[in-house]
Amino acid sequence: MTDDRRGCPGAAGQPTRAWEVTVAEHPVIGYLIWAVIFGALFAWEGLALVRTGDAFPTLSDAMRAVMRYPLGRWALFALWLWFGWHTFVRGWHFLLRDAP
Repeated sequence: MTDDRRGCPGAAGQPTRAWEVTVAEHPVIGYLIWAVIFGALFAWEGLALVRTGDAFPTLSDAMRAVMRYPLGRWALFALWLWFGWHTFVRGWHFLLRDAP
């Protein structure tokens, strides 16, 4: 039986760390996804501000509706913590630096 997982982490003859570094060197798809997300948010807000007569809510209206209830406030706080952790802390090795 042959192992046909070439290029995959843990494949025969290829260390897992080398594969991770290769993937991390090309973050273009990540930038593209973030650009699409922010573009959609700006388009939503722009459309909501232009069409004031409709019942099309702005992002501040949506946040106000969620923040009205304590459970919504806790959910947004948890989302904020999760996003901050995964954006700024995870992968940062200043205090957890490995010994060379």
